[in-house]
Amino acid sequence: MERRISWLCVFILIAFMATAAFAAEKSPPKVGTSLPELELLRPDNSVDLKYLGLSSGGKTFKLNQIKAKIAIIQIYSMYCPYCQADAPNINRLYGLIENNPALKDKIKMIGIGAGNTSFEVGTYKRKYAVAFPLIPDEDYKIHKILGEVRTPYFIVAKIAAGGGNEVIYSRLGALENIDLFLAQIVKSAGLK
Repeated sequence: MERRISWLCVFILIAFMATAAFAAEKSPPKVGTSLPELELLRPDNSVDLKYLGLSSGGKTFKLNQIKAKIAIIQIYSMYCPYCQADAPNINRLYGLIENNPALKDKIKMIGIGAGNTSFEVGTYKRKYAVAFPLIPDEDYKIHKILGEVRTPYFIVAKIAAGGGNEVIYSRLGALENIDLFLAQIVKSAGLK
């Protein structure tokens, strides 16, 4: 009887540890931590490449290759009704950054289409007139690395030349007040 109880305790302990490890593996990036290394598909058009400050060679790029101090990453899906409804607001954020000479070259935006093909990303970009680069993540590889977050999800990271990009914002849901969000990012990044 004691042996059965011991084995039962061992089994419960192993199950608990596996569940904890699984849960930890799927958590989104936390503020103050390093963003996991992301290998993103390089945009195939010159406008997006120029915006990010990337050369045209190669199939992929890493976040620390973007010529900026801050990267705002939107995890979205073409099929997410919240992402669709928030698209005009996100486009406004892009416009606020691009029309501000103090921020234009310091903050860049990208969208990562969770489960979206290049075709779906292109369709979303055209339909919602998105001016910043949208990156397909057809196989959910990036989505898994980022904790399988729901959409829309926003991550803001300070870009470090050698990697170890620091997360300064991480949140699920549409950005309700773009002006307040941008002010918070500028302050957290120490840009002004």
